[in-house]
Order: sequence, then C-alpha cells, then structure tokens
Amino acid sequence: MPSLPIEPVLPELAAALADSGHAVLQAPPGAGKTTRAPIYLLDRAWLEGKKILLLEPRRLAARAAARRMAHMLGERPGETVGYRVRRESAVGPRTRIEVVTEGILTRLIQSDPALEETGLVVFDEFHERSLHADLGLALTLQSRALVRPDLRILVMSATLDGGAVAALLGGAPIVTSEGRAFPVETRYRPRRAETRLEAAVASAVRESLATDEGDILVFLPGAAEIRRTHASLEADTDPEPGARSSELSVLPLHGSLTAEEQDAALAPSPPGRRKVVLATSIAETSLTIEGVRVVIDAGLARVPRFSPRTGMTRLTTVRVSRASADQRRGRAGRTAPGVCYRLWAQEEDHHLLPHGAPEIAEADLAPLALELAAAGIGDPGALAWLTPPPAAAVAEGRGLLRQLDALDRDGRITARGRELVALGTHPRLGRLLLAGREAGAATLAGQLVALLEERDVLRAPDGTGDPDLQLRVDLVAGSGSPPVWHGMEVDRGRLHRVRQEARLWARQLHAVEPRGQPRSAAELLALAYPDRVGQRRPGQAGRFLLRNGMGAFTTAPALMLADYIVAAELDGDRRESRIWLAASLDLGELTMLFGGQVEDESVVEWVETEGVLKAVRRRRLGAIVLEETPLRDPDPALVRARVEELVRREGLAALTWSDEATRLRERLAFARRLADAGGITGDWPDVSDRGLLDDLDRWLGPSLGTVRRRADLAKIDPAGALAQLLGWEERRALDQLAPTHLEVPTGSRIPVSYADPEAPVLAVRLQEVFGLTETPRVGGGRVPVTMHLLSPAHRPVQVTRDLAGFWRTSYFDVRKDLRGRYPKHEWPEDPLTATPTRRAKPRK
Repeated sequence: MPSLPIEPVLPELAAALADSGHAVLQAPPGAGKTTRAPIYLLDRAWLEGKKILLLEPRRLAARAAARRMAHMLGERPGETVGYRVRRESAVGPRTRIEVVTEGILTRLIQSDPALEETGLVVFDEFHERSLHADLGLALTLQSRALVRPDLRILVMSATLDGGAVAALLGGAPIVTSEGRAFPVETRYRPRRAETRLEAAVASAVRESLATDEGDILVFLPGAAEIRRTHASLEADTDPEPGARSSELSVLPLHGSLTAEEQDAALAPSPPGRRKVVLATSIAETSLTIEGVRVVIDAGLARVPRFSPRTGMTRLTTVRVSRASADQRRGRAGRTAPGVCYRLWAQEEDHHLLPHGAPEIAEADLAPLALELAAAGIGDPGALAWLTPPPAAAVAEGRGLLRQLDALDRDGRITARGRELVALGTHPRLGRLLLAGREAGAATLAGQLVALLEERDVLRAPDGTGDPDLQLRVDLVAGSGSPPVWHGMEVDRGRLHRVRQEARLWARQLHAVEPRGQPRSAAELLALAYPDRVGQRRPGQAGRFLLRNGMGAFTTAPALMLADYIVAAELDGDRRESRIWLAASLDLGELTMLFGGQVEDESVVEWVETEGVLKAVRRRRLGAIVLEETPLRDPDPALVRARVEELVRREGLAALTWSDEATRLRERLAFARRLADAGGITGDWPDVSDRGLLDDLDRWLGPSLGTVRRRADLAKIDPAGALAQLLGWEERRALDQLAPTHLEVPTGSRIPVSYADPEAPVLAVRLQEVFGLTETPRVGGGRVPVTMHLLSPAHRPVQVTRDLAGFWRTSYFDVRKDLRGRYPKHEWPEDPLTATPTRRAKPRK
C-alpha cells in the first residue's frame, strides 16, 4: 500500500479515539484522510465486532471512496469496504467499512437510535456543512449521550475550524497533518469584465494544453456553463501551437449525470489522450480524478438560498470562499506536482470569505423539521448544533408539513409523515408520490417527481421558454427523443435520466389498487405545492396571487388566461416571482383538493377609492378568495375595528374636533399632569395623541357602530366620546381642578385656556381686575394662572403670574402708556382701591 502524507499522524489519531472517544482530524487535500484513516482504524481493539460508518456529502464521492479503499485492499466493493447511496448499494456480510451519503445516517438512527452495529461514525469533509451532516452529527451526539457512550465520533476536513467542532464534541483532541502530497503552483489569470466566463475558461484551457502536462479539471458554477464551455472546446479543432497532444476528451461532471457518466469523468485517460473535466463543486472534495495535474478555477459556485418569507428556494451564483478555493487548488496535487489557474486577480484573494455559509442557515428546513419529528424531537434546541437552525425557517417548514398532512396540529409526526420519511425525498415530492400511489397513478407520479428533481429537460433559445408542466409530462411519457419540442430544444441526456428515474420511482411505489379518484398532473402537483396554488388577478392576464400571499407572473400563452395555477418553480423575486414551471387548474379541482382547508369569514374593509366600508362574506384558501357575497348586517365589532384602524393610520385629525372637544381634552391633560406630579390623586386618562390612539376602543369605540363611510366620522362628537372616560365623580373633580371659567371682580366669567397644561392662561382686560390683590388659581388652588392683561381693545399689555407684584411695580409704566392711548378710560393711581369696570368714563 503506497505511503500517504496522512500516515505519520494515524497513531496519534487512533490513540485519541481510544482515550476520549472522539477526535477532529485536519489534513490538507490529497493527504489521504478519506481512504487511509478508516482502513488504519479498522483493526483497533475498541472496534472489534463493530463497523465504521464513513459519511460523504455526495453519492459520487461515496462510490469513489469505497472503490478506492477496496482497491487498496485488493478487493471489490461489497467485501471489507462497501457503500450505500440512494438506489444503489454494495454491502455484504463481511463489510466493516460502510461509506454512505449523509442522509443515510439519519435513516439508520431513526430505525436504530443506538447504532448497535457501529463502533465509529466518521464525518468526512465536514467543512461543507451540509444540512444532512449537521443533522447527522447532532443526532449522533444525542445517541452517544443517551444510549451509546462507547460510540466514537471522528470529524475530518481539510479547511475546517477545528476548534469549534472540538468544543461541540466536548473538548475533542485535534489531530493535524501538515503534509501535502505534491506542490501546486498558482497562476492568476483575471477575467476582463467584458469577457464571458466560458470564453475565459476556454482560453485558460488552451493555455494549459500548450504549456502543462496532465489532465485538466475545470471548476464552473453550473451545468449551463459546463454545456457552453464544452461546446466551445469541442468546436476548437485547431489547438494552440505546441499543445502536447492533439487527442483530447472533454467530459462533464455534475450531479445530474448518471453514475456511468460520472465514472467516465473519473476514469484515467487512455494512453495518448488528454482529458478536460468540466465540473461543478461536486469535484471539490473526496475525489481523486486520475491523471489531473491542472486545475482551472472560475471562482464561482451555485448555491441554494431559501427565504422563509417567500417559502421559496432559488439558486444563486456566488464567489467561492477561500476554503473552497484551497480545496479546488488541492485537486491538482493529488498524484503529481500541479498547476492551478485562478480566473481572478491575486489581490482579490484577500476579499474572499474564509468559509461559505452552512446550509442549515440558508436552506429549506421542511426536510429537517420532518426528520426531527420522526426522531421524536419537537424542539431543535434539545440537540447540540454547531449552527442552530433559524427559528423562522423551522416554523416555515413546519407550516408546510402541516399542509402536507405530515405533522398534526401539535407538531407530532403523522402516519403520512412517516411514509414521507421512508421515501427519502423532499416532503413535497413525497406527498406527490403518495397521492399518485393512492390514485393508481404511480407512473405519472414518478414522471412528475423525476422532472422536478432534474433540471429542465427543455431549453429555450431566449432563456425564458414555456413553463407549462404538461408539455414536459407529454414528452417524458412518449417514446422518442425529438431534438425540438414545442419550439424548445430537448436535452436528450436529461430526458433519458428523467425517464429512467421515473421508472425507478414507479417500481418503488409498487402497483396497488387505487384508493382514491384519478389525479391529473396538475392535481398531483398541487398536492406537493399547496402553498403555491395561485389565482389570476382580476383583469390581469398572466398575473397571479399565490395562496401564500406572494405574487407571480408568466408570459406563456398556455397559462396566461388560466383562472388557477399551481407553480412548482419560481425565481423567488420578492416583489413578483417569474414562473418557470407550472400547471393550470380549475376551480372544481381546487375545491376538491383543498375543500377541507377553505375558510369562511366575514370581512369588513375600506374601499379607499370610494371612502366607504364594504362588508362581505368570503370563502378563502389562504390569500386566494374563491367566493365573495355582500354582508348586509356586519358584526358591529368588525365595523368598529376597521374604523379604529383608519383613525390609527391617519391620526386624530381624521376626526372633527370642535372647540368644546379641544378644551375638554386640554383640561384632562392638565388634570393628568397634576396627578403625575403628585399634586392630586386619581386615575386620569392619557389624552396625548399616542394615549388616545392606544385607548381608542374605550373612548371612541362606542361611537363608531354606525359609521359606514368616511363622511360619517365628521358626525362624531369627540367631546361626548372623551366624556366616556370619566365617571360622575371624575367629572365633578375636573370642574373643580380645571374650571372652564374664572369670575373676576366685575362679575365677568372669563374662560381659562389649558392649551399649555404647565401654565393655564386667563386673558382678561386690565380694568376688570382692579381691586384683585392675588393671582387667581386653578388645580384646587395649586396652580396660579398666567394672566394675560389686556387693553380695552383686547391687546396684551402685560403677562404675569404675580398680580400683586404687578400692581406694585409695572402697573405705573403700563398706566402711563394706556392713558395716552385710551384717554376715555379711567386709569387710577391706586388700582387696588379702584372700582373694576368694563366701560369707559361716563359722558359729561
């Protein structure tokens, strides 16, 4: 067995697992941790009679790792080393190392929480932080804590923050291998802004073919870029001068290919030929592609982003993290010295994020919520997570599961939910499969799920295409492979894979007697996407309101005039999503499918354009209104609620405030200020704008029952409404504390203004208070009024809160001025003994 860089640290790793039961192994790409560590640990005494479970993030990596280890032992997969992935396994009675995809571990723990046959669980390439890996580790830690204290756990990665994982494991030892198999030279080839990605990649490939030895591995963000780059290289029949071989194979490598197509990309090139593998991130980890000496990295990846607000997942192209860039670079040094071309400037390295976001932070968590429910875990917080799942995304997932009848109202898994778990696909698609089985339409259900799992089998030249699902169903159900279908190019490779996968699903469902009525493709799709059933907006062709409240649109003629649709794929735009895949429904199908979920409600709402309240009875499916009839006698409480909402939205200015109402409000504000200052007792209402709006139902609500239009608000008397806040005792106390008028020496009753609750104002002509020695008071004698002393023409001549002081001092200056301006009036030298008057001097 050849020596690998990981070899020197394997004894330390074995000792750490023996002593503490857990460890973190950090080793760079190409060190051999995936294949060499499990074989080395196989003969440890603490593993006697038990097997090793090695988790890989992808089926391709699982198969490749198992085959590599079996080859190292001189065996075939299924003997000492085996693998198990979806719909494919090679496991025998002597298998001691079982390589599985991460979702398989969750199934194993659900069926056997103790993992009785397992002695060591290895999480490989944990830095990818897939949802299944995080869940698998959390469940494994729970199993060890509750029933299997002897179960050992090993987490491995090339670019992982080992400290955080070690802490999660309870202080696990960190074992580090510094060795690298072969050096890799990095060359930067920044792409110009005006140059298409595929052109820049093809240029780098041609440069490498002319200057470097060995096969080339190219990293591109997705299958579309792979297809365009493949076409560009295949058309290039005149390689650069000096190319070391004129024989060239260009092979794609991504998750949508068949196992045979993926294996072809991994296989060594025949003698005399060179190979260019165009791959997505699937080739970043756990793979050794024989003969690769060169990596060309476009620096991009396509990742799913889920929005709990929209309930939709969309693929987004992002810059790779520094960890991913290092992983990709390491692919060039697995078997010999290599070269890595990076299609960005060297200084841009500093701007790369250290690590990508964990999938659990941005994924659709409906599958996670279902897995937890199947394990009897209602609260995700009961498990130990490296990154806890976001509460909003978990709640969104549970809401969907309840619509799919996978969870009951208390969040417990139902019988149907357990069936969905057993199918091992997304709960939406599982619900579709079960509905197809129940209706005796297993073939149709298999075709639909295969279409939904695979990228679109039809491509339009302008990138838009026709989103009608039925076109794809008809194509898959046929027998031929036409190059063009309804004006769109057929991807024959995908069509073949879809048909093959559809047959596998149909076989898995088994033929059963139909227990329900026949289902159309649209009906089955609606059962999988109940939240994305949509109704065409009135008078707007191609624009729909979805049940979840989001908007969607299409320009496809076949769907634009449909009254109802169900959308399986949208672009996730927050304002209005473009429909990429959908089917049309009619009202009868909709009510047949979801009649039990339709809600009847009485609604009172404003018609803003007319300024009137509309009262109707509605039959509603989420945001979709199926039927609406007038409601003649609406519930007064609903009327009040809608009018109060209007007043809260527009403020108290929506009411007509008379002088009487304004004065009462000001007097109440004065009384509350006295109470707040501790001068008086009593629970005086808060009549500020905020206070009245918060307490709207109590003081204004009783006056709103007859409102039917905005004009009716003008008929409401706010003074009478405010009076509802006071009992008889409070009203009497208010008259004493904040009298509306004060009597002055002439006998006149002068109104008091409480506009400023800190300083009530008494505006009175100076002549009417001759003989008044002290400033009048309000607030039960606690607060002197601010006197605005007026001229005979009611113009202010003095402002004071100290009338006695005014008589002693300022009066004489004021008298001098007033005698000149108003000679017909008496201006006595002694105002304290003068007779107060409202009149001028008597005529002689």
